Amino acid sequence: MTTSPARLRLALITITATAAAAVVAVIAAWALAPVAPAVPAADPTPSSSPTPATAASPRPVPAVDAGALSALPEARYDAVIGGLLVADTALPAHADVYSTASDLPLFGDADDTGRAGGSGGPVARLAAHDFLGEATPVVVVRTEGPWALVLTPARRTLPSAAPAGQPAAAQTAAWAPLSSLAKTTGPTSRVEVSVAQRSVSIVALDGTVQATFPAAVGADGTPTPTGVIGYLEARYVDPSQGTGDHPIHLTSLHSAAADEPFGGHDGGLIGIHYADQRDGAISHGCVRIGADAVAALAALPLGTLVVLR
Repeated sequence: MTTSPARLRLALITITATAAAAVVAVIAAWALAPVAPAVPAADPTPSSSPTPATAASPRPVPAVDAGALSALPEARYDAVIGGLLVADTALPAHADVYSTASDLPLFGDADDTGRAGGSGGPVARLAAHDFLGEATPVVVVRTEGPWALVLTPARRTLPSAAPAGQPAAAQTAAWAPLSSLAKTTGPTSRVEVSVAQRSVSIVALDGTVQATFPAAVGADGTPTPTGVIGYLEARYVDPSQGTGDHPIHLTSLHSAAADEPFGGHDGGLIGIHYADQRDGAISHGCVRIGADAVAALAALPLGTLVVLR
């Protein structure tokens, strides 16, 4: 978002409330956020095809001057940037979290060479600070030479614009210069959502299930995506969305059922949040959980992987 406050829209809240239009971009499928930092919303998205496997040696990182970098579209939660890659749906062997002191140029693969860094110029930038003004977690799922393959919070295409039989990707990725990143303390677990079992689990990196909580998921017309992997992008409190004083856990995943399942302009994001009604397939794609589960997720660092099964 922007540093100016606005309201996010939670795609999950099938309950009530049509929130007033957000001052900045309204976040995916939710009600509009508070008059504080603008917050995105969440929605369902079916699984997407993997990024191309590397077929050639990585190329050197092209220089991108400050002017060119600032002119690039920001890969944020409500952006649609066709040059981004479709993120791999396989669970990576590891996913490290980094930070960046300045905006990061993101490269796609314009000619499908499959090599790290592609062959063209940058297609977007990842801001050093997110819409809440906090340091952006940069999730790296692979490194090759001078390049890091990072997950991004933006969309590649809207569901309404996706080719027939090819649903819009729920998660995108891009190549970034590894030298611009500083490694932070990495997550020691991941979040796994089972749509079939309607549960949310915290799973250690060795596969040990540390805790499991019941959850509500997307309704038939607005399903929670499955077979995709994103990450915890941000968390914020917004009582106007029916979540009380419980933090909303915003993920980097998007809906593929509709451009904006709950209306608004927030990108159809998927969130994991508290709700009084949290049993069954009833949401616009978000995952509804109880207070104990919200608190358990709040103890996890941003950048933690979120696996939707």
